[in-house]
Amino acid sequence: MPEILVRGPQALEVRLAAMPEPGPGEVVVHVGRAGICGSDIHILHGSNPFAVYPRIIGHEFAGTVTALGDGVSSCAIGDHVVIDPVVSCGHCYPCRIGRSNVCANLEVMGVHRDGGFRDYVAVPAKNAVPVPADMPFGLAALAEPFSIAANVLDRTGCGPDDTVLIYGAGTVGVTVLQVAKLLGARCIVADIDEARLERALCFGADRVIHSASEPVSAAMRAENDGLGPTLVIDGAGIPALLDEACLVASPAGRIGLLGFSNAPSNLSQQEVVRKELTIVGSRLNRRLLPRVVEWLAEKRLDPQGMVTQVFAAQDARAAFDLIENEPQRTLKVQLHFS
Repeated sequence: MPEILVRGPQALEVRLAAMPEPGPGEVVVHVGRAGICGSDIHILHGSNPFAVYPRIIGHEFAGTVTALGDGVSSCAIGDHVVIDPVVSCGHCYPCRIGRSNVCANLEVMGVHRDGGFRDYVAVPAKNAVPVPADMPFGLAALAEPFSIAANVLDRTGCGPDDTVLIYGAGTVGVTVLQVAKLLGARCIVADIDEARLERALCFGADRVIHSASEPVSAAMRAENDGLGPTLVIDGAGIPALLDEACLVASPAGRIGLLGFSNAPSNLSQQEVVRKELTIVGSRLNRRLLPRVVEWLAEKRLDPQGMVTQVFAAQDARAAFDLIENEPQRTLKVQLHFS
């Protein structure tokens, strides 16, 4: 039974794991598929500011319930589930107002506590979200990254009247694009990589901008009757984009930030106040996985082609090497557990 441990920066280890026992209120899940996220790469590099080492990584995973702890009635053995990795205390101020994703005592599986890159994992039963028995685990494991997109678009109030500019056509940008299209918005994607932009068109982008050859500010002048996009999402996590987002956004526009850089941005207070812009941060998800699972089950989201490679868990090192050395070949790489 393999598990994938980051012992410290640059130290990835695939080792044999013991079978866990469920504690009270927990279930044991036999992991079927698990997706590798950019944050897993950051933990490996030592650049995730929240990770505590050593750490079994992985927070995008789905599988089958195999054991129940005392007091569990929400799941049954044999249920197929996807795991919400956000573990919150339930009693602090953010939790009391429905913002458990920024709980004062937040723990994220694979970051603050051990995650799902292992054959069997014990998790809180309340974090095990049921999925249809006929939904492939590879698809179910995509619910977590889509919940990140759902959260930022919920925070910014995306709807059919919006023209959305999405910076970045990587995994984050592509998931934001698909959810924004589901919500009825017009979507424009900007990226420096032409191949990624071609991919964005395949996932429903109404327009793409090759920002290495066409300034985004110039490209936005004709949008929304000349006012610019009503909603801007930074899916690239580049601090310098915030200043540009404020410049190109429509009056009364909204800006959603997903990056974790601590580098400062040149934010113009005048521009924010003149347009009465709304700038919001978005972290993780606010118990949105059931909604995403419903979208996937109903094929309102149909992310065919997002999973570009699948590796056996024992070959995790090769999977990480591919993502780092040939990123143009990958979108979402998943690990298969036997």
